[in-house]
Amino acid sequence: MPYRFKGEAVFSYGCAMIGMLHRLIGRLRQEDADGSVVTPSIRRRARGPVDHMVLLDGTLGSLNPIRRTSIGLLYLYLRRNVPRASLYYGKGLKYREWRDVKDIWLGWGVEMQIMRAYGWLAMRYRPGDRIFLLGYSRGAFAARSLAGLIDRVGLLRAPEATERNVLQAWRHYESEASPQLFRQNYCHAETRIEMVGVFDTVAALGPRFPFRSARSALRVRFHDHTLGRSVRHGFQALALHETRKVLSPLIWDQNATGAHRIEQVWFRGCHADIGGQLAGDESSRPLANIPLVWMMGRAESLGFELPFNWRADFPCDAAAPSVGSWSGWGKTSLLRAPRVAHRCLSERIHETALAARREWWLKIRPEPGEGLQPGAAITRQVAVPRA
Repeated sequence: MPYRFKGEAVFSYGCAMIGMLHRLIGRLRQEDADGSVVTPSIRRRARGPVDHMVLLDGTLGSLNPIRRTSIGLLYLYLRRNVPRASLYYGKGLKYREWRDVKDIWLGWGVEMQIMRAYGWLAMRYRPGDRIFLLGYSRGAFAARSLAGLIDRVGLLRAPEATERNVLQAWRHYESEASPQLFRQNYCHAETRIEMVGVFDTVAALGPRFPFRSARSALRVRFHDHTLGRSVRHGFQALALHETRKVLSPLIWDQNATGAHRIEQVWFRGCHADIGGQLAGDESSRPLANIPLVWMMGRAESLGFELPFNWRADFPCDAAAPSVGSWSGWGKTSLLRAPRVAHRCLSERIHETALAARREWWLKIRPEPGEGLQPGAAITRQVAVPRA
């Protein structure tokens, strides 16, 4: 064995330590090639129950200050103030060059957003943990589809969370065949989802050109118009003043069994106001904070850890200016109609919206308990606030 100089041994030891430190930092904070950011909780051999929160952003949403939505804002806030939280952030479909316009318009790539989040959860979930799924716009579509995937197929056990099995789980979700054998062999016996919280869910099809055919369908089919049996609570913030038909909201149907808690609340503003997609104009942030604070409050009420006095960090003002539905890409949407609220008993209008100015044309059904039965015709119009 050749003789090794003392300096050479010290150098080798130092390189080994640097490598170990680099791998440790990589585990504590990982960033995927697509921009999805992972902040897992510190692993211990014997750990207690962990709350995992998955945050899925809408189209063009990212952690860039200009593209940051309420989903990105919440992720950064939790990462900074709740260091023990197990967090996953999935950025929305992004624009890099003109060739990406087609993908953005058609919503291609949403299925990959769902599968990445599913794989991350499968690697980290242990029986007894709790799952919180949040999303905005197409990210809300992805969050609800992720909940449906877990409910219908199951969540892979960590040793089985391979790329092949994740893809196979997705195929089972999209098909009509029973996934029972796959579920028994690879998935947890039961996985409970504590909360699905979404901001103005829209179909992943994407906005249509003024004269484009409605037959341009996305590969991802939407199955989850009701909450699955695995979901304990469902919350949705809806835009009261959005008029673009292409952004028609996907509202949860009232569950006939009453076993799940569903709350869907209409807020003042348009689609971008509800999700905090302000394109850098922070003057509208106090309006966007209203549904964000409401959603965070719902998570806190279910036991998710938030900093003391966290509401002070999110100032709210119902009179703040709205982004509007004609800004940016909104100018290309010519098919418009007012939204209709109170289509099921789980819906209500937020008190901050009722305190604003009135708009005569928005059709609203009576509040539950005012004589309207499910399926009955609308007998009057209720004035609602103007954005």
